[in-house]
Amino acid sequence: MLTERQKLILSLIIQDFTETGQPVGSKTLMGEGVNASSATIRNDMKALEALGLLEKTHSSSGRIPSLQGYRYYVDHLLQPDQVDKQEITAIRSSLQKDIHEIDDIIQQSAEILSQVTSYTAFSLGPEMKDRKLTGFRIVPLNNRQILAIIVTDRGNVESQVFRIPENVAGEDLEKMVHIINDRLVGQPLMTVYQKLRTEIPLILHRYFQTTDGIRSLFDVILNEAFEDKIFIGGRMNILNFEQHQDVGRFKSIYSLIQNPEALTQLLLPSDEQIHVRIGSELGNQLFDDLSIIQANYEIKDHGRGTIALLGPTSMPYSKLVGLLEAFRHELTSALNDYYRSLDYTNHDS
Repeated sequence: MLTERQKLILSLIIQDFTETGQPVGSKTLMGEGVNASSATIRNDMKALEALGLLEKTHSSSGRIPSLQGYRYYVDHLLQPDQVDKQEITAIRSSLQKDIHEIDDIIQQSAEILSQVTSYTAFSLGPEMKDRKLTGFRIVPLNNRQILAIIVTDRGNVESQVFRIPENVAGEDLEKMVHIINDRLVGQPLMTVYQKLRTEIPLILHRYFQTTDGIRSLFDVILNEAFEDKIFIGGRMNILNFEQHQDVGRFKSIYSLIQNPEALTQLLLPSDEQIHVRIGSELGNQLFDDLSIIQANYEIKDHGRGTIALLGPTSMPYSKLVGLLEAFRHELTSALNDYYRSLDYTNHDS
């Protein structure tokens, strides 16, 4: 159990270290309002070190936070900073720019977060398991290539360029599109996915000798539609973290955050609105001196989404938790507005 003075000392050391990157000594703490002698403060610092919450560096008599110290601070001492009204206004207006579909908002949120914080930001949109197929069409690009497009009722558009199999004529392809639209439009994507593996191949076989190429086309494009999209802002910001001067390590981390499956594992689901994981808690040695601050949000009738920041363990947690709290409210508001406009448009038509 820490005394109130020890809590104050730990908080001040963490705040100072995140700002300067330098060990913090007793004289600095006296100047910042710790009402005790230098000797008493040093004794408290030793006690915090013995508890594993502070570490002593070889080059200074000052102390720096340990990973355990950061954990204690986040769990027991952190008070989120208030976000400046001008910053909230800027975030709000940025989330309203160039919005054509849901992914635009999600992608925009990652880019804005990375710009505001100078860290690497992730944004994962609301779950989309109940989306319905509202349209499928193809656009010929040349004799052997097409652009296949599917549209869902939530405004998501997936497109993919395909090479037409040698044994499939263009007019055959058009017939297939009509059959699939007749049978699948209006169905939930999960049902579409299942029927493309069971019912549709049987129907297509009545008309065509082979459907292998068409099935692979749908496999790819529907996998794209189902795949949780994680948008990343500020990938190269990883280079700004002092620890990452090791080029090999930077490449490994950069490669990992390019992998959607690995990212999905990294951004673990959590019932907490704000979830902070530090160092080894991330479950990968590459991240042992990094932290992730993750904020979850929920859109009624549309599921949950996540925004997150990846940075060094010495991130200014109070500032960033306050920012993410404000940001998730603005993002929730922007998404709700988008869905309302979509429902209004669909109802109006």
